[in-house]
Amino acid sequence: MAKFLLLLHEQPTDFSDMSAEQIQGVIAEYTAWRQNLIERDLFLGGQKLKDEGGRHLRAPNGQLQVVDGPYSEAKEVLGGYFMIAADDYATAIQISQDCPHLKFGGRIELREIDTIHD
Repeated sequence: MAKFLLLLHEQPTDFSDMSAEQIQGVIAEYTAWRQNLIERDLFLGGQKLKDEGGRHLRAPNGQLQVVDGPYSEAKEVLGGYFMIAADDYATAIQISQDCPHLKFGGRIELREIDTIHD
């Protein structure tokens, strides 16, 4: 089976209007979805990323530049990821279609992981 990465994109304010109780409900839905993947032996990993935005690295002309992210004008951030096993893109899409991230207004970037052989 191939490995696929679901990159979970969202608006920086997507969950800011929710109460603590509503956030717990959202977390429960993600947990249940992940548990379903585990039971089907399709879950390979995944994590929520911290909201602080990380660092953006570039090296123009070989000179390292590090900038705090996300930029204030960012309309979308990467909120987390899941790694799943699937036979092909069609199967990965079928597995991903009921991910709670879509229900809550997020966008999923689905990418197949390329196998690198030494």
